[in-house]
Amino acid sequence: MGGYIVKRILIALPLLVVISFLAFILNHLSPMDPAEIILRAQEVPIVTDELIVETRIALGMDRPLLIRYFDWLSSCIQLDFGSSYVTGKPIWSLLGPALLNTLKLTLVSAIFIIVLSIGLGIVCALREGKIMDLSVRGVSFLLTSMPPYWLAVLMVWYFSVKLDWFPTSGMDSYSSYVLPVTVIVVGYAGIYFRMIRSSMLSNLYEDYVLYGRACGLSEKRITLYILRNSLQVAVSVFGLAIPIILGSTVVVENIFAWPGLGTLTVKSILSRDFPIIQSYVLVLAAAFVLFNTVSDIINVFLNPKLRKEF
Repeated sequence: MGGYIVKRILIALPLLVVISFLAFILNHLSPMDPAEIILRAQEVPIVTDELIVETRIALGMDRPLLIRYFDWLSSCIQLDFGSSYVTGKPIWSLLGPALLNTLKLTLVSAIFIIVLSIGLGIVCALREGKIMDLSVRGVSFLLTSMPPYWLAVLMVWYFSVKLDWFPTSGMDSYSSYVLPVTVIVVGYAGIYFRMIRSSMLSNLYEDYVLYGRACGLSEKRITLYILRNSLQVAVSVFGLAIPIILGSTVVVENIFAWPGLGTLTVKSILSRDFPIIQSYVLVLAAAFVLFNTVSDIINVFLNPKLRKEF
C-alpha cells in the first residue's frame, strides 16, 4: 500500500515539472518580445529598441532560459509568481482571492453534483427501463445539451430581471450562488449520473449479486454491496470533477461577474498579462494532478485487489 502511494507521487512529480515548464514558455510563444509586451501593457507611449533592451536586462530576461525557469519554479513553490505586467502588483495578491472565490463556487457546485449524480444514478439503475429511469435520462440529455452561456443568460433574464428573485452579478450574499451553481450543476450532473448508473448496472449482473440473493441476503444489503463496488468508478470520476469544474467556470464567472479565476484570466488574456496566465495554467494543472493522484490512492483503499498488488 505504501509502495503504491510512493509510486503515484513519483509519477506526479515529473509530470508537474513538465507542466510547469510548458506554462513558463507560454511567455515566449508570443511573436512579440516579452519585454515589449510588458512595456505596451504598462502603456508606455513610445517603445524603442533601447528601452526594450533595458527592460530585458532589468527583468533578467537576458539570462539563459533554463536558469530563468528554475528561478521562476523555485519562486512559485514559495507562492511567489512574480508581478503583473499591467498593475505591477504581486500576482498572488490577485490570484489568491480569485482562487478562493472560484473554490467556493466549485465546492458548492461539486457537492450538489455528487449528491445528485449518486442519488439519481442509484434510483435509475434500480428502476432500469421504467418510467422514472426514462424520464430522468431524457431530462438530463435535454439539460446537458444546452450551452452553459445560453442557459446562464436565460436564467438571468427570467429569475433576476423578470422575477427579481436573485442578483444578476457579484457574490454579496448566499443568493448570489443560486444561479451560477445551478448552471454548473445542470451542465455536469447529467453526465456524471449516467456514469454512476452504468457502473451500478454493470455490478447488478455480477455473480456476487446472484450468490447474495441465493443466500437470502436482503435487497438493501445487496444494494449496499453494489454501491460500494460502484464507488470505485465514482471516486475516479468525482476525483477529476473538482479540477474540471475549477477550469470550466470561465463562462459562468464572466456572465455573472463572479470575481474568480475565470474573470481574472479573461482580463489577463485581453491585456496580455502573461504572468497571470502562466500562474493560472500552473495552478489548474497542479489541481488536476493532485486530485487524480488522491482519487487513485482512495481507490486502493476501496479495492482489496489493488491492495494485494502493492
